[in-house]
Amino acid sequence: MTDTAHALTNLTLKIWRQAGPHDPGNFESYRIEEISEEASFLELLDILNEKLISEGQDAIVFDHDCREGICGTCSLMIDGQAHGPQLGTATCQLHMRNFASGAEIVVEPWRASAFPVIKDLMTDRSTLDRIVEQGGFITAPTGGAPDANLIPVPKPVADSAMDAAACIGCGACVAACPNGAANLFTAAKVAHLNLLPQGQAERYERVEGMVETMEDYFGSCTNHGECEKACPKEISIDFIALMNADYLKAKFKNRKSLSRS
Repeated sequence: MTDTAHALTNLTLKIWRQAGPHDPGNFESYRIEEISEEASFLELLDILNEKLISEGQDAIVFDHDCREGICGTCSLMIDGQAHGPQLGTATCQLHMRNFASGAEIVVEPWRASAFPVIKDLMTDRSTLDRIVEQGGFITAPTGGAPDANLIPVPKPVADSAMDAAACIGCGACVAACPNGAANLFTAAKVAHLNLLPQGQAERYERVEGMVETMEDYFGSCTNHGECEKACPKEISIDFIALMNADYLKAKFKNRKSLSRS
């Protein structure tokens, strides 16, 4: 039941509806008379869908899974911002207290040529998987547990690797980028492996394969910085610089190794 002491009233949702990848699509408006300010944005969509289903209408299709800001599935453009107005927050962590009563909220799918719309607010983000598939392997000793100090890793390096590994693969960086580039996503996936000793075995093959796969599907980075602002995990664009440096080294080292073979 909605808590009327903490309720937003008369919200209007202007939502993109599209029956399929080849349909034109259009915005449709829906009125929400009352919603708790403690409800998440996805709970708002759940409530709207219950209403639509009870009226015999098609529910709005949108991606969701963990609803804990971990999986990266909740990909929505809200009022022109990836994941909505609150920085460092995935859509599932966005609550209605961030909106005013009587507001009109525009909800769209990710707008990027590499993410075609499947239906309504759901897009196909499998192009990100193509990049990850080029990540190769890392070295992982088997058998008994190794001594804790066997592979010393400086704390700044470990911290940077963990920061990069925070990427949840939601694609907000691509959706926010004017060029539809995936450099921040790719850089994070490269860095969390390439920074650590265990990732050195395929370091240069990895960065070359991942970057060139990225370039097959996505636009080019021109340092707008929108990706960093849109990222729900606030991953730094510094990782793009690290990736570019590794890529240049990779092209030299890989070409050199080929000339010897």
